[in-house]
Amino acid sequence: MEKKYHVYALGNALVDTEVEVTDEFLTRLDLSKGLMTLVDEARQQELVAALAGEAEPHKHTCGGSACNTVVAARHFGGRGYYACKVAADDTGDFFVRDLQAAGVDTNMTGTREDGVSGKCLVMITPDAERTMHTFLGISQSVGEQELDEDAIAASEFVYLEGYLVSSDSARAAAVRLRQLAEKHGVRTSLTFSDPAMVQFFRDGLTEMLGDGVDLLFCNEAEALGYTDTDSPQAALEALKPLCRALVMTRGAEGALIWDGERVHQVDATPVKAIDTNGAGDMFAGAYLYALTHGHDHVTAGRLAAAASSRLVTEFGPRLPAEAHLEVRKQVLGE
Repeated sequence: MEKKYHVYALGNALVDTEVEVTDEFLTRLDLSKGLMTLVDEARQQELVAALAGEAEPHKHTCGGSACNTVVAARHFGGRGYYACKVAADDTGDFFVRDLQAAGVDTNMTGTREDGVSGKCLVMITPDAERTMHTFLGISQSVGEQELDEDAIAASEFVYLEGYLVSSDSARAAAVRLRQLAEKHGVRTSLTFSDPAMVQFFRDGLTEMLGDGVDLLFCNEAEALGYTDTDSPQAALEALKPLCRALVMTRGAEGALIWDGERVHQVDATPVKAIDTNGAGDMFAGAYLYALTHGHDHVTAGRLAAAASSRLVTEFGPRLPAEAHLEVRKQVLGE
């Protein structure tokens, strides 16, 4: 029987504001380049004030890592559900409207709690690296009450965002989501999300992984950090016991894919990158779309590499809906 959803994801719900900055700006404000840093609302406002006159925002989009992934899977032609938490405020209204416009179902369509919805300031340097400062707001309290067991059971894959590890309730919800998926025979996937999550919350990620997931996504820096190894190959070997398949993205070096039996190299498409924000999210969304539509891991990797290579040539964490279909036709011929 065909499932209602291809991907059911749980993650932070954030509205992203993206700006171009110089390396000098990051140094002057003592910002950790290339990482996601959690901040309070006052610090985020301080950064916005510092940016005034220096940089104009490129765009506002509804974001959050897993949200970007499920939207990408949807635009490729899949069906998705996003479990999250936003407040009854303008930011939350914007988020839900944007998600629904993309055709993704969510638990946030009813009455929402008072509070402040999460926001992320994404600063892009000339080398295309993204540095993020995130105020989680009400998203920090996302918990098991946001999960919908019927929707989980009606999905082919669940997708856990590593960023959830920083909040006790969110981490517990991620563990519960994995357990419910296992109960209903739904395949599980997890992304480490960011080197900072591996550096500061390694034990929590281990808890989220449990006895292992069907598919683990990570980039090279996260893999090396989690396994305390000094080569991609050594990291891959150390990660194998935690999953039944593995994808390690390596930027311009492409990706290493372990399909459970063999390791494959998928090359990146050579492009001039201007913004790497969302590249990993896009990779995962394309990959999950391909796997849930009858393709093998190598083909999924080729689609994901092409999609993320296209994404980094534009500003913002997402591609226009029609661009996904162009990439799909180019790689899959469909």
